[in-house]
Amino acid sequence: MDKILEAVVMSSYPNNVKQGLVRRVIEAAKQPMDSEQCWSMLELSTKLYLTGDTKYKREIGKEVLEVYGHYHPEEFEEFFNVRFLLSLLQEGYGPLGKRSHYILDYIQLGLQFILESPSANSIFSLLRIEVLRKVCERPSPKQCAKISKLLTQHPQCVPTGKHQVLFCQQLIRCIGQFQCVSEGEEDIMEFLEQVNKVSGLLQRIWRAQTSAILPSLKELFTIISSTEEQEVPSNALASVVQFVPLELMDGVIRNLTNDDSITDVQMMTAIGRMIDWVSWPLGKNIDKWIIALLKGLAAVKKFSILIEVTLSKIEKVFSKLLYPIVREGALSVLQYMLLSFQHSHEAFHLLLPHIPRLVASLKKEDSNSATSSLEQLAELIHCMFFRFSGFPDLYEPVLEAVKALPIPNEDRIKHLLGQNAWTSQKNELACFYPRLASKSETGKIGLINLGNTCYMNSIIQSLFMASDFRHSVLNLTEGNSQPLMTKLQWLFAFLEHSQRPAISPESFLSASWPPWFTPGAQQDCSEYLKYLLDRLHEEEKTGKRIYQKLKESSLMSQAVEHHYLNKTLIEKMFGGKMMTKIRCLKCLNVSSREEAFTDLSLAFPPPDRHTRGSTSVLPVEEIGPQFIEPPENPSQLTGSPWIQRKAPMAGDPAVPPMPVETLGFQEPGEAADPLSGNAVGVDAAKDPLSAFGEEACAPKDSRSVPDLINYFLSPERLTAENKYHCEKCASLQDAEKVAELTEGPHYLILTLLRFSFNPRTMKRKKILDNVSIPVVLKLPVLVAPEETEEVCRHGKDRAAPGSGFMSVVYDLCSVVVHSGISSESGHYYCYSRECTDTVPHGQPQDGAPKPASDKQLDFEIQWYLFNDTRVSFSSFESVSNVTSFFPKDTAYVLFYRQRPGRQSCPLHEALAEAGRLHGEPSLHKDLMEAISKDNILYLQEQEKEARNRAAYISALPKSPLWWRDFDRDKDDDSSSGGCSPAAGGGGSGSFHGLVF
Repeated sequence: MDKILEAVVMSSYPNNVKQGLVRRVIEAAKQPMDSEQCWSMLELSTKLYLTGDTKYKREIGKEVLEVYGHYHPEEFEEFFNVRFLLSLLQEGYGPLGKRSHYILDYIQLGLQFILESPSANSIFSLLRIEVLRKVCERPSPKQCAKISKLLTQHPQCVPTGKHQVLFCQQLIRCIGQFQCVSEGEEDIMEFLEQVNKVSGLLQRIWRAQTSAILPSLKELFTIISSTEEQEVPSNALASVVQFVPLELMDGVIRNLTNDDSITDVQMMTAIGRMIDWVSWPLGKNIDKWIIALLKGLAAVKKFSILIEVTLSKIEKVFSKLLYPIVREGALSVLQYMLLSFQHSHEAFHLLLPHIPRLVASLKKEDSNSATSSLEQLAELIHCMFFRFSGFPDLYEPVLEAVKALPIPNEDRIKHLLGQNAWTSQKNELACFYPRLASKSETGKIGLINLGNTCYMNSIIQSLFMASDFRHSVLNLTEGNSQPLMTKLQWLFAFLEHSQRPAISPESFLSASWPPWFTPGAQQDCSEYLKYLLDRLHEEEKTGKRIYQKLKESSLMSQAVEHHYLNKTLIEKMFGGKMMTKIRCLKCLNVSSREEAFTDLSLAFPPPDRHTRGSTSVLPVEEIGPQFIEPPENPSQLTGSPWIQRKAPMAGDPAVPPMPVETLGFQEPGEAADPLSGNAVGVDAAKDPLSAFGEEACAPKDSRSVPDLINYFLSPERLTAENKYHCEKCASLQDAEKVAELTEGPHYLILTLLRFSFNPRTMKRKKILDNVSIPVVLKLPVLVAPEETEEVCRHGKDRAAPGSGFMSVVYDLCSVVVHSGISSESGHYYCYSRECTDTVPHGQPQDGAPKPASDKQLDFEIQWYLFNDTRVSFSSFESVSNVTSFFPKDTAYVLFYRQRPGRQSCPLHEALAEAGRLHGEPSLHKDLMEAISKDNILYLQEQEKEARNRAAYISALPKSPLWWRDFDRDKDDDSSSGGCSPAAGGGGSGSFHGLVF
């Protein structure tokens, strides 16, 4: 019978005659026959199905196979065995060079007849291995679709376990290489159908086995984030994402954006390719995934990636609004990209030349989709007008194009802008300048963030704004044998004279880098400052002396002159001295030790040490300095500094040392008199801050800087495990320790110890308490008894006779703010102003500064906000209120400058003399030449960038074909306004251009 069938099929009879003869053969095959005859017929039908050169022959082969599979199951099962299938899958069928493309169809056809046979499981096991091998060979879209069809119809053949995850990953790899080689619409539709079958198989596997989803997505991200030189992954990958359950979105995005192993370049590449998926016509929820990833990047402050991707892709997304089939998703992505890009007008301005053309095309389309898109587009445009005003010449054509469309109200605009911003804290985007940035209107220069180096930038700017220190550094002579100080001099010189809006501190960073710091990680700015000052001090101290010397006053004694010339610059500017005394409470013996310091680290008092009312000065009766209980011989304690933490009992003698206080402003003729009689303290009957108004008032239950200093200077009882070993008693005894300032630094640096270690969690946590910062601070400094009378002659607010303390006045000049909740993360920026002497040079210093000078110093000196590259004008009100508005933004390091007084006379007079003789510091020749050359280079860079940028925006390609799809204007070859074909174009009838 096989010979008859073969002769009929190969004959030259007309097909209708052949069909009749074949029908008889098939009917005869339904009758019982021997095994050999069945085998021969199965071999012939297999040959016809797999190698038939016409569709007719393949159809006949299929019919015969189905009849024998149905009526002769035992013979069919024997023929359709594992060895035969393995040969088909691995070696193919037919002559070499002409292997059959229908093997998978053939296997799918045969499987339906052996499902209940004993050999079924063996065949399924074979196919599970072979389909995995097949996809690893990267078959064509057509073959992948056949595999998917086979496995969809027979899920028993889907690989299981680890092989199933691998199969999904390799199938995604295949999809990533899919390309449609034809531009014919029918071929493209066939290609889309094939892709849909393959991605549909993934959906079915994921539904049955959800554990395979995340490994599959990881493989997908690996493909689209690859930066190696190879073909761009196919947009067909968009079909995979549409089947990922949306409830997994948050977790997937969070894992991606917080994965430290993914570089910024990889992330930028991946999101860029995902944005290209908006052109995939069959995708669902693609826009949701794109927007979710963009939001995820904003949440982890990957603003540089968002900026680069937005600027490079926004025009392509915009062009897709012309195609109704992808318009909805493209518009969603466009809306988020524009509304979130609020730090600069660049993204919006890239679209300006294209908007009128698009609006005209959508009006011409006159469909519900076009009308809805026009209204949303107009709303978006008005939001951008509101956010980036001041470009009437650029906006006029756009405004003309949308004038007939509805205009949203201001509340709606503000809602949209507020809802989509990358961050609520605008200062976090301050470092991202537009490409044509100019120098800040403040005249100050920013510092480029080199990767979590804001801790260094804020410290450098604070030191730079310490004008006395800056002038001393800039006056250093060439060849001073101080490498780090020389680098600081160069950095200060560029900050003073460069034309750039911001400069890179890379050279100084590498030179001043603490060896234990981790590159690229956020660091503690206070730790960096201490290390830097110590390095500069040690560098000079070990013999690399400063060559520039301040001219000393002729009135200065030789001893004082020798004292100051022997100090390093760091000691002169930031060095103070502190006396630590410990008294044994048994024998009353006192041991003392004087130490130098460059900053005071202020701990926060326990909760029960809060102040009363709204004053920031602790009342004397609450924690003010008091004597401990008197011994039997009270004369031993005359003039003693010892105090106790609790309030004294009534009748106890109390002659407290001076607490820290803020200084109020008085009207002319009204003296500041916080001290009275022999008691040096705060007048509790009158709020010393009343003259400040809102400038220095602290909220109820809040801390103030004086609170922290008072707590720092209050005595500490050494008991229990902390007992003190008294040399006189030769044993451990209860004792009391107290610290007293014996020399106030020229610049007082205060570090608020906000980061405390939690032994339970083994982590450092941040104390977010608001601390009010006085603009003027009085600090108690201990003086020798013989100096007291001399000090009093400078004014009764300076000291009280016999008290042993004097009041040194400091003016706030810088505040370094930490934004965040951990010392290992967050952001630093600083507020600064230049404080100078309130008494004009040459005017006798006959006591306290004039009230008018106080006001000039504290209200008229301009504050600046330094935030990496951005510098802007600010105010003390902003400094005071920053934590109220942003609870995680807290003052961390404070710089105060000492006003002229007895202690500082030699240094102040030396600085004043240097200022009179030299004026602005003169830089040495090499440094001046380097700055001049860099300024010329910057101007050249600006000119080049301006030309390139102008060309990029205005030189639009002529006759972009994708506009013609809707305009149908074949004669308008000179029209402009749109993206190039490479950015998503395609000619008339070129559906291929849209998809790929």
